[in-house]
Amino acid sequence: MLKPSLEPIQATGENSFLLRAFEEEAFSAPYHFHPEFELTLITKGEGRRYIGNHMDRYIPHDMVLVGSNLPHCWKTEPVVKGEKNAGSIVIQFREDFLGTDFFHQKEMAHIRALLEKSRSGIVFSDATKQMVIPMIYEMMAAPLHFKKLLLFLELLESLATHQPYHLLNGDQGNLKQSSSDQERINLVLAYIIENFKDKISLDKASSVANMTTNAFCKYFKKITRKTFMDVVIEYRLNYATKQLVYTDKPVSHICFESGFNDIAHFSRMFKQKMKSTPMAYRKHFRKNL
Repeated sequence: MLKPSLEPIQATGENSFLLRAFEEEAFSAPYHFHPEFELTLITKGEGRRYIGNHMDRYIPHDMVLVGSNLPHCWKTEPVVKGEKNAGSIVIQFREDFLGTDFFHQKEMAHIRALLEKSRSGIVFSDATKQMVIPMIYEMMAAPLHFKKLLLFLELLESLATHQPYHLLNGDQGNLKQSSSDQERINLVLAYIIENFKDKISLDKASSVANMTTNAFCKYFKKITRKTFMDVVIEYRLNYATKQLVYTDKPVSHICFESGFNDIAHFSRMFKQKMKSTPMAYRKHFRKNL
């Protein structure tokens, strides 16, 4: 079973932040978290990204800022064996990477607000990406660490001051949780992410959280403001909507692939959530692509 793991970020000793490029057959990092903030630019590939309890499709030039200790992962789809199907540029940094009080200075107010909002996960608009992606490549090419640092601060200021950007987890990213609550909910979300397309069990989720079923149901709703099955169905419907828009798979195939075992139930849940039938949803979005 996939669990959200703590990823230790190794500093090089030469830089105050990490800037790295990756090319892989598929993104290999599991659902994980770390105290560092992370800005990820997708340079190649497509699939699904998971930020907290939010799932969405990613394609090249997708760019997300993930806050401290917010679990995340990218899953590559499809994977062609022996080829580099996934590419990214990743910047990781701690809030105090330039000193404990650096981002509390008046000049840093915009960046400080951006970092606070990144607790929910932030995805950036096309207009913002068009402006800042060249800055990221300039950082990659800069020969001097000082130049990279100046470009990075300029990049953060640009991200902070150019709207719009979208919060991926809404107000849930702002819920105050103890470290034990955060770890417990992350374990449950990892279980959902790994299993929502297959059979999923309330008893198993309760076991993952190390709680009785009744206590877990109350606890989960208190923390997430939704029932466990509400969240499972949201993941399934989210996956189904992406399949309807971006593939030509039959609705019945998408129903079962998304974790539903009954077409009537799938259609009912889909219409209740999306205010549309699956076929009408597909036709509407295909017309507007």
